[in-house]
Amino acid sequence: MASSTIPSPSPSFRRTITTTCSLRARSSIKPPMPPINPKDPFLSKLASVAATSPEKLLNRPPNSDTPPYLDLFDSPTLMATPATVERSVSYNEHRPRRPPPDLPSLLLHGRIVYLGMPLVPAVTELIIAELMYLQWMDPKEPIYLYINSTGTTRDDGESVGMETEGFAIYDAMMQLKNEIHTVGVGAAIGHACLLLAAGTKGKRFMMPHAKAMIQQPRIPSSGLMTGSDVLIRAKEVIVNKDTLISLLAKHTENPVETVTQVMRRPFYMDSTKAKEFGVIDKILWRGQEKIMADAASPEAWDKNAGIKAVDAI
Repeated sequence: MASSTIPSPSPSFRRTITTTCSLRARSSIKPPMPPINPKDPFLSKLASVAATSPEKLLNRPPNSDTPPYLDLFDSPTLMATPATVERSVSYNEHRPRRPPPDLPSLLLHGRIVYLGMPLVPAVTELIIAELMYLQWMDPKEPIYLYINSTGTTRDDGESVGMETEGFAIYDAMMQLKNEIHTVGVGAAIGHACLLLAAGTKGKRFMMPHAKAMIQQPRIPSSGLMTGSDVLIRAKEVIVNKDTLISLLAKHTENPVETVTQVMRRPFYMDSTKAKEFGVIDKILWRGQEKIMADAASPEAWDKNAGIKAVDAI
């Protein structure tokens, strides 16, 4: 029997067969699917519809007014409200529903105004606004002003604000109907010392280790100013100094000459000296009033010890 020869396929036919086989192999491989949450109501509903009546998913109108697959629900609830989102017990169990108030707001709720920065325009705006707000809330309840400020200067003496910043807070305090209880904590320097002394008489306090200091106003940095401009500023500083001296003399009940004399140079006062000078009325000792009252004077200590004072050496 004669052998029949089978013609070999052409190269183009081989490429066609290979491409077809590779496409079939790719189509048989299912793309990876992300894990499905069994508690998801939307996916559960979609899976049940696809299993029972797939024609609802396959025979959809091309121009539907409803987004895809949402018509399966009578009232779609795909996204919960923020208050009902499931939260992790370890992190968000006690998380508040709304952000907590900031610290100045909490102090303001207790009718406390805290002045803890130099007197720059932003600080002055906040302090005056808080004072006005507290008077609007209750014009009869007292306001507690805690002071820890270097006034219109920094601790190194460099001017950071105009003298009118201190006068603005002072005028606002004088216009209020409420009693203002001032408490010196830390430092009360310059105009901050004026605010401490401007509290309601008998309601001006100071912590035992706080400091008060009065000094002359300073000329801001002149820079490239002309001589005439420097002279104008110097005259304004002198006017502000005279105003500050008169107000301190009024609230400390000291003569103007006495205040002028001590302000020639920076005049530091601890709590005891500030009380003697008339800046405050009482030192806030905690349970130490009786101990300090019973303490003997230095002269009594010397007399009991048998030490005689030497008039001249």
